[in-house]
Amino acid sequence: MELRTPPTATILDGRALAKQLAAELRAECAELVARLGFAPIVAVVLVGDDPASRAYSANIARTCARIGFGSRAVELPGTASEEELRAALVALNGEREICGVIVQMPLPPHLSPVVVEQTLAPGKDIDGITPANAGRLALGLPSFVPNTPAGGMEMLRRHGIPVAGRRAVVVGRSNVVGKPMALLLLREHATVTVCHSRTVDLPAILREADIVASATGRAHLIDGGMLRPGVTVIDFGINFPDWSGGKMVGDVDFQSAITVAGAITPVPGGTGPVTNMMLMRNALAAARALGG
Repeated sequence: MELRTPPTATILDGRALAKQLAAELRAECAELVARLGFAPIVAVVLVGDDPASRAYSANIARTCARIGFGSRAVELPGTASEEELRAALVALNGEREICGVIVQMPLPPHLSPVVVEQTLAPGKDIDGITPANAGRLALGLPSFVPNTPAGGMEMLRRHGIPVAGRRAVVVGRSNVVGKPMALLLLREHATVTVCHSRTVDLPAILREADIVASATGRAHLIDGGMLRPGVTVIDFGINFPDWSGGKMVGDVDFQSAITVAGAITPVPGGTGPVTNMMLMRNALAAARALGG
């Protein structure tokens, strides 16, 4: 009797794709800087002193330098009022050299994200969080798309994974990942089902999918037994459960899924590096408007 090893999925390497995208974006940015006569600036607004937000802000600054953008940290105390936050955003809206503004979330409990959504100029909203950009995305119009789902779509595109006519299941319905990912898949002519915490019999729905995209923040919610053989899995999950020993894991149990899926993103090293490049792509698009 012949013994066969279990099939293994193609690993969708986000780090390799991010390097390719960085080279492309550097060249485009250099051309734009030469035309404008200055390096456009990405501003990062940090309210308070959350360590994770501070680390992310530093990462954005490094990414900007890698591509050719300038960066500016705008720090407000954790006690800042809505009026102070609004004033900082209005000032950034008015500076020509600022091509994009990112406000680190979550804000302190006394500040509502609505302040940001209502104040930030849509043309500088490179995170795609304002109602104007979200509405344009829903209507299928050009907009700044949230970077995480944009990165997921870029991975599908660059790896030649067909979307049109395929059945896609998005697990998670957040405004920054789940909902925009569903809309982007619809834009590419997939048949899309959105699942969430109230969904009945998630495994049965997942087994019908050609593409699964998960963004729930629940470690190993999905395992290989829930997946259809040959499925493409885009795992946006960022989880640090107690049992992982401090290691980041995804929403999908990678070890069981890799023997079933046709292609899968690892965690870490999958969608995360590409997300940063999508942020830079949005910044580049916003910067082009500065020459107008």
